[in-house]
Amino acid sequence: MDYLVNINWNKVTPCLVLLVLEVVLDFSECASQSEVNRHLELGRDFLARGQLSDALTHYHAAVEGDPNNYLTYFKRGTVYYALGKAKFALQDFSKVLEMKSDFSAARLHRANVYLKLAQYDDAKKDYLEIAEENPEALEHYHRCDEYAEDMRLAQAYYRGGDFRAAADLATRLLEVSPWAAPLRQLRAESYTALNDLFSAVADLRSVNRLQQDSTEGYYRLAVLLYQLGHVSDALKEIRECLKLDPEHKQCFPFYKKVKKVDKLLLECEEKSEARDFKGCLESAGKVLKIEDEVTLVVFEARKWLCSCSVKEELYTEALSQCNSALALQRDARVLCDRGDALAGLDMYDDAIQSYKEALELEEGLQRAKEGISRAQKLQKQSEQRDYYKILGVKRTASKQEIVKAYRKAAQKWHPDQYHGDEKKVAEKKFIDVAAAKEVLTDPEKRAQFDQGVDPLDPEAARGGDPFHNPFHHFQHGSPFQFKFHFN
Repeated sequence: MDYLVNINWNKVTPCLVLLVLEVVLDFSECASQSEVNRHLELGRDFLARGQLSDALTHYHAAVEGDPNNYLTYFKRGTVYYALGKAKFALQDFSKVLEMKSDFSAARLHRANVYLKLAQYDDAKKDYLEIAEENPEALEHYHRCDEYAEDMRLAQAYYRGGDFRAAADLATRLLEVSPWAAPLRQLRAESYTALNDLFSAVADLRSVNRLQQDSTEGYYRLAVLLYQLGHVSDALKEIRECLKLDPEHKQCFPFYKKVKKVDKLLLECEEKSEARDFKGCLESAGKVLKIEDEVTLVVFEARKWLCSCSVKEELYTEALSQCNSALALQRDARVLCDRGDALAGLDMYDDAIQSYKEALELEEGLQRAKEGISRAQKLQKQSEQRDYYKILGVKRTASKQEIVKAYRKAAQKWHPDQYHGDEKKVAEKKFIDVAAAKEVLTDPEKRAQFDQGVDPLDPEAARGGDPFHNPFHHFQHGSPFQFKFHFN
């Protein structure tokens, strides 16, 4: 509108001013309507492609550009309806009916929203308005009273303690009214009473999506998730409660507790992966000091105590912790840890049984299959020499630790320090010590031994040298030189 700048306004008459302003307003109105039409067209295109959020953006712009056009509200309302945003769909359809009360399509859509929300009285009124011209509306009109009666009956079942009947009836109603938060809340409470916590969690998630501003909903969901042992998920939900009310009298103290437990359980996992098994045990122990009532949270702590005790080769303690965990919940991996602990205590038959129980819970679990094979080999090996026990080292000992243990044992059992019958015992011990060093410092031989095969036993290692001489250690030199006396 640069042409307005060049006008000499001092010479313009009032009539001319009015004429110019009228032209400007008409031009602006045309430009505005063109922009509205463009948004409506883009909205329609996005809607046809199923891109609802993009369509909604353009319908927003169309409504802002032309707030007196009932069709723009209707089109935006239909997108809200498709997105399941009942509150906003109702607002738009109600606005349409304020502007054009005989628009039956908007009346039908609003009635359908009311029906999905289980607001049956409101739905019935709208259906009645268009029942003569719309068979679908007539059918829904006649059924609204039935739905309302079923809802009252479901509530009565719940109050009377018949939770299964309440849940079943609520399920049937939710097929008609899937956006009804009170119905989902009723079914969630019924499931909770039936101890079907997973189903209750699913319904409470839906309730929170439908309401979006319920601190009670987030708190209730967090508590159920915590009871299921899903501590990290519980922490996420309780944080949503605190976003709405940072000082909520239930959410805030629960948040502090759950945050501590979640941090400690995460530490258990991290320390176990880092092979800091003592640190893992310490963190798991702290969990039990915070929580000793919620069964599945206690189970998570006991599970880590079981697992990390096994890895630290504290087999007696591990067996106790594994049994405590299994008393709370049967779990295939805990049964495998229990099997490892039993094998570490040379209780091979019991270990094999524990692995078999794990397979019954989780068919095909590779760890359990490998555990059975290993326990069977160790059972056979137990009748032979155990080189780890001879040197007094753990099965996870490093080569440096093994060499250090060998030197100490070799010095202790050096035959030159003994006489008579004691010398014969020392010779036998010394040979075993030397054999243990040979096997455990050789990666290939150690791997064979760990699989239950003694590489120094010609019969066990059939693929090896059948003429292997167990005294060859002393033929190639040794830090301790001595003579054997067989007389």
